[in-house]
Amino acid sequence: KKKLKISGRELLSVPIQVFGLDQLQVLEMSPERESCLRYRMELLPQEIGRLRNLTCLYVDSNNLKEIPAEIGTLSHLERLTLSNNNLSSLPAEMGALQRLHSLHLANNSLTELPAPLCQLRNLTFLDVSDNKIDTIPSSIRRLEKLETLLLLFNSLESLPEDICLLRNLHTLWLGNNHLRSLPAAFGELVNLDWGHNYCSCNFEGNPLENPPPEVCSRGPEGIRDYFSSLRRI
Repeated sequence: KKKLKISGRELLSVPIQVFGLDQLQVLEMSPERESCLRYRMELLPQEIGRLRNLTCLYVDSNNLKEIPAEIGTLSHLERLTLSNNNLSSLPAEMGALQRLHSLHLANNSLTELPAPLCQLRNLTFLDVSDNKIDTIPSSIRRLEKLETLLLLFNSLESLPEDICLLRNLHTLWLGNNHLRSLPAAFGELVNLDWGHNYCSCNFEGNPLENPPPEVCSRGPEGIRDYFSSLRRI
């Protein structure tokens, strides 16, 4: 088998036979999104490291409290979904997943953006919405290929200047945080889609003062002009 989906309202653990499928490429252990179900698996076993050919691992909407260090041995992994669990941290070994380009971590209990994530040089999609994250490390600048970064519903009070170095960003959602200001170089993120029909840079639900919301709505040029005028004062 190259692809396997395991389902069931009472899913508590991974059947041991799965770890003998050494050619497995896609393993899905998540309920259908529209079902609104939540499985009950609390532990992803260490044996997950045996599935060295996995490219996609879907473990959304379970009850996971931790991820084993052995996840770092899945060197072919390209897509990992861990949203809607109870994760408060991630293992440092995740930094070894250098083929990973899509990582979903929404609706967990993370209080910071884990440092290992900033080592994932091929990451293009990162969703850490609806956690308790209050800081973004400056090492985020290493994610040079990042195109989508979703940070809605967290506890961010500020953004590091280094986020302005992510020049490949096309989507950046910052809604419902505690941001009062943006970095002075924020207007350099010119690849964001600032169009009226699809706003890829979302600030709603923040008490922005510097620059104010009406300036942000003008896009990168308006933001650059705003900070330039401050420097001239």
